Amino acid sequence: MKLDRRKFLFASTILGGSFFAGGLNPGYAAKKIFINKENTKMKFTFKPYTLELKHVFTLATSSRTTTPVVLTQIEYEGITGYGEASMPPYLGESHETATKFLSKVNLEQFNDPFEMESILEYIDGIDKLNPAAKAAVDIALHDLVGKLLGKPWYRIWGFDKNKTPHTSFTIGIDKPEVVRQKVKEAEEYKILKVKLGRETDKEMIETIREVTDKPITVDVNQGWKDKFFALDMINWLNTKNVKYVEQPMPKEMIDEMAWLTEKSPLPTIGDESVQRIPDVVKAHGVYSGINIKLMKCTGMREAYKMLNLAKSLGMKVMLGCMTETSCAISAASQLAPEVQWADLDGNLLISNDIYTGTKVVDGKITLTDKPGIGLS
Repeated sequence: MKLDRRKFLFASTILGGSFFAGGLNPGYAAKKIFINKENTKMKFTFKPYTLELKHVFTLATSSRTTTPVVLTQIEYEGITGYGEASMPPYLGESHETATKFLSKVNLEQFNDPFEMESILEYIDGIDKLNPAAKAAVDIALHDLVGKLLGKPWYRIWGFDKNKTPHTSFTIGIDKPEVVRQKVKEAEEYKILKVKLGRETDKEMIETIREVTDKPITVDVNQGWKDKFFALDMINWLNTKNVKYVEQPMPKEMIDEMAWLTEKSPLPTIGDESVQRIPDVVKAHGVYSGINIKLMKCTGMREAYKMLNLAKSLGMKVMLGCMTETSCAISAASQLAPEVQWADLDGNLLISNDIYTGTKVVDGKITLTDKPGIGLS
């Protein structure tokens, strides 16, 4: 039987030491090289799930107590990769749209999960929309391939796990007494992210300042419609130990946003305005930086490319999330060593996480050496 390229890599681990830094489990590698790859196929499955939030989650334009997600798996040669699509209703995806999209996915046409570019180009071409559903396949594929290599993705990409930032903890818009309680519950976290965009903005900040002087970041979710009002608010926030302002104005107000960024004493971050790779170039000169979310950009493959593009343009980068399980959070965390800021607390806001993955220790994103996305 002809030995293909990947079997050669596994065999070289046994015969001549590790092909990959750190090595693979020899027993695992020995088992793999005798499998007839021509008779194996990737098996893709998915199922709907609903996340229960610990508190009502209120943004500038909506509130919710649950988030629909779809959990995915790709099985290959006895190894399983896990993925997730998180779909807050305001983004337009749902259990129904994700099910319709994922039902079209046929991975059996590919002979090798290492053909990642071809596989994910195929996934992206199934439909123009459904970025979260696409991310669910992307994450599972990355998890699978990382496990086959025996390495976490931050190591495959060459990142230093010790350089991860602290994650912020999100405080949604609420009544003062509830805000105070949320802040007390977030005692472990060194940075707070505060949702703004309503008439209670100053009350939100002042209420938090009654409880703590921790650094704050704010996410306006396009809530400020006038550039002069926005600049006044940012100047005021600058006196309250705020570090940056996320999506202060509607994404369509490009000229106004560029004006605001030029005059702002705080960095401005594009979120709703930056979905995928072409948006990074459009955001250059309009925002100080971008917020990369796997559910917006179709997953880890494109997130990695967006990160490198933004860095080449001299832009700051933050990692964000939706309300997600530890699956999607662990996937995004693989990129954390290369960003300035992270808001990867989506799994901390829910009460029914079914995975264990990346941990937050003393407020800091802490990566493990588990292969793939580091999930169990």
